[in-house]
Amino acid sequence: MSAIVDFLTQTRNTFQVALDDSRFHATLAEIADLVTASLRGGGKLLTIGNGGSAGDAQHIAGEFVSRLNYDRPPAAAVALTTDTSVITAIGNDYGYEHVFERQVLALGRPGDVLLALSTSGRSPSVLKAMDAARGLGLRVVAFTGAAGGAMPERADLCLHAPSDATPLIQQIHITAAHIVCGLVEENLFPRGDGSVKGGL
Repeated sequence: MSAIVDFLTQTRNTFQVALDDSRFHATLAEIADLVTASLRGGGKLLTIGNGGSAGDAQHIAGEFVSRLNYDRPPAAAVALTTDTSVITAIGNDYGYEHVFERQVLALGRPGDVLLALSTSGRSPSVLKAMDAARGLGLRVVAFTGAAGGAMPERADLCLHAPSDATPLIQQIHITAAHIVCGLVEENLFPRGDGSVKGGL
């Protein structure tokens, strides 16, 4: 039982740090505004990550394409973690560190947003994709941990989860993603307004 209480206490304390951090809140709002502007302008959200962050990338894309809080038109989002034929072909032919980079080069367009998730901020496959995205003119958003690794310098906006523990970082990331999606949902498709904003 002590392990359960300990982990729940760590979770509560981590979320309290985020709750008390005005810069964390401001970064979330800036990310939501950036994604809103991209989608309103006909762009799309591309999401990437490895392991648990791959699951988060897929989860986030699903919230945009389907719905989060209420019925509304779909928003364009694609998780680059799901096509096993593409991922294994790139991994086999070029090396795993290129699995997201090549997909960004193939699918990314100026005006799109890349959301890159890495708890350490040091994942080669994620960093290469971020570099490719910037080279193409995409806006780049990073979700990482307290240290951030090499992600902050590659990102237009970087959200730091206030922890160095992978499970706690991931809990913050998916909560932050829900907040962003909810804000974008309200911005593009105000509750009770069935119209589509910006031609989506």
